[in-house]
Amino acid sequence: MLRASVTSCDERLVLGLVDQMSMTRRSPVATERAVILAGLCLLAIVAGGAATVFDGFLAPGAEENDKTQAVPRARARVALRDGLSVITLDASLRQRAGIIIAAISPAPTDKSVFAYGSVLDAGALTDLSNRNLEAQAQVQTAEAKLAVSRTAVERARVLYRERKTISQAQLESAEGTFGVDQAALVAAQSRAAMLTASALQTWGSFLGQALIARSAPAMELIEQRSYLIRVTLPPGVTLAPPQTASAMVAGGPTIPLRFLSPAATTNPKLQGLSFFYTATADSRALPGMNLNVSLPIKVAEAGALVPESAVVWLQGKAWIYVLTAPDTFTRSEIAIDRPGPDRGYVVADLPPNTRIVVRGTQILLSEEFRAQVPVED
Repeated sequence: MLRASVTSCDERLVLGLVDQMSMTRRSPVATERAVILAGLCLLAIVAGGAATVFDGFLAPGAEENDKTQAVPRARARVALRDGLSVITLDASLRQRAGIIIAAISPAPTDKSVFAYGSVLDAGALTDLSNRNLEAQAQVQTAEAKLAVSRTAVERARVLYRERKTISQAQLESAEGTFGVDQAALVAAQSRAAMLTASALQTWGSFLGQALIARSAPAMELIEQRSYLIRVTLPPGVTLAPPQTASAMVAGGPTIPLRFLSPAATTNPKLQGLSFFYTATADSRALPGMNLNVSLPIKVAEAGALVPESAVVWLQGKAWIYVLTAPDTFTRSEIAIDRPGPDRGYVVADLPPNTRIVVRGTQILLSEEFRAQVPVED
């Protein structure tokens, strides 16, 4: 009916303007009437076009002269059940409207786990690093000697076999020296490999490799620019180590800790998982100290995290659209007294794995209230 009104108004506008404009010179009043008529018809055209935008968006391809089917089809998407408006939209309509559904996730919260810490003496690190450095030097020395003896034995073989300028005893002496140098290189390499394995077994992959390579994490500990702290969890507690933690000596200040690597061994008295953390040299943490360590962790809180994009506002209240059945949505009020991350909200009364609309809620709200507007025949 709106489209028919708009068409009729278009015709009257054209005819009226032609008629009134022809009388412009004779009557100023006629001119004023033509302007008023044009304004009224323009408003009717805009209103008629706006009324068809949502129908055209959710049901493209409908014929313009199908006045008997357009209204029932729009009304069929919204029904009243137990006093609640229920909107039905299938997957194809949701896709065209840009409506996205997602399951809510538990709301995270910060808590802490108590652990035991002990400041380790860097002497063991220094000793292992020095022994490895000595072993590497021995390998390089053995390689240099072997290179010289290899050249000597190759020259002796040529002189003995081709020119006979040296005796067999001299050749055997050169070959013996070459054999000794070969054995010395193997022994030096074996000792270096043993120290590498010892470093990995004692300090773990990360810190062990740093010791062998004498890289920054190990050198900071050896030079006492930072202190190594072994943090041990209570027996039976398992968690991913946080990147930062805090420690405290009885009656002392809080010491910030930074995660370094998992530990390869644990405290035999505590029998819990252990990790290596570091503290700066000015933190007053000294080798031999026992520390009380607090590890921050994320745990699931009672409630679900509702993103900001899922919330629609009506009459000063916050609402979300919940998927109550396949292709069926119901508007539900939520409390916003508990803010969540990224400007979202923590809602306590939503069951786990509830699926809600996270994008396109305003479209559903518009469809719900559009269905309440009376339709004239």
